[in-house]
Amino acid sequence: MFKKILVPVDGSSASQEAIEKAVGIARAFNSAVTIVSVIDSYAFSGVSVDFAYGQPEYQEAASAESKASIAAAQQQFQAAGITAESIVVDGKAIFRGILDTAESTHTDLIVMGSHGRKGLEKLVLGSVAAQVLSHAHVPVLIVRE
Repeated sequence: MFKKILVPVDGSSASQEAIEKAVGIARAFNSAVTIVSVIDSYAFSGVSVDFAYGQPEYQEAASAESKASIAAAQQQFQAAGITAESIVVDGKAIFRGILDTAESTHTDLIVMGSHGRKGLEKLVLGSVAAQVLSHAHVPVLIVRE
């Protein structure tokens, strides 16, 4: 049923929960798995020119964090006997990077975690999971932490 599964990761406990669900689904359907980590390259845009000096440092830290998240996810899939491809994407918006990757890899299912933010925190921080869910053209399994 699901031939290709995309698993966005960010190193969070919600992401960890999604990986565990994806392992089960990949086993059940003998699915190919792609792990993606999206770096928001424009995190400083609109903030202020005073913060522009921090862009290279941010990119370096974000890249290291993405690689660590992917390595941890790879380890979990390997422990379960599942080979997974991985990709780091630079994007203007994290949800768009996930959706573009889903399209380019011909994904049939996206399995991702949600932090379950509510109220003001959700309003201020937004919800990547909600954006993916509302714009995806494939099924999306949201796993709450």
